Amino acid sequence: MSRSGKEVSKKVKTAKGRTASSTRWLERQLNDPYVRQAKAEGYRSRAAYKLAELDDRFGLLKRAERVVDLGVAPGGWSQVVRKRSPKAAIVGIDLLPTEPLEGVTLFEMDFMADEAPQALMDALGGAPDLILSDMAANTVGHKQTDHLRTMGLVEAAAHFAVETLAEGGAFVAKVLAGGTDSDLLALLKQHFRTVKHAKPPASRKGSSEWYVVAQGFKGRG
Repeated sequence: MSRSGKEVSKKVKTAKGRTASSTRWLERQLNDPYVRQAKAEGYRSRAAYKLAELDDRFGLLKRAERVVDLGVAPGGWSQVVRKRSPKAAIVGIDLLPTEPLEGVTLFEMDFMADEAPQALMDALGGAPDLILSDMAANTVGHKQTDHLRTMGLVEAAAHFAVETLAEGGAFVAKVLAGGTDSDLLALLKQHFRTVKHAKPPASRKGSSEWYVVAQGFKGRG
């Protein structure tokens, strides 16, 4: 903080062995108010605020009793669920390891594995009323390929939601710029009363991520 009371942005020197891109990333992290706020409030990642802001807008968590967190690592979204719906049962899954979280059942496995959906349902003990997906495919550096791989995960998550959600439930998933493709959008509109796209303030301005929010699951009848 300067004498004038204004925040002073921190500059990071390019250390030996550190690339220019990693230096820019570190600089951005040090100057990101959401990163500082997450540390101060005990959240594991700044991404927690994306869910908090989506919840403020759409009221996702006020009646949540059973929640699935796809792409749970490092656990920020589940922390928000625990804080806002402390009695909810929560099950999370990720390829990456996630430090234990009180009140959350965690699976370190691939959501695309055949046995994953049933493992989640068995652990949850009933139909979820909220499915959250912050999954994104590991990037290979080819924009079109990366987009297709991530949207493949979103599509798998959406089909899981349609197959398992309790009536009236909701589905939230990270998508990329351009939003949800036409086939997936048609699927969601067929099964949910409302389908909207949103970019929470905590999403960085330069980021291509958006979120699709589908609410009011109509059931499988």
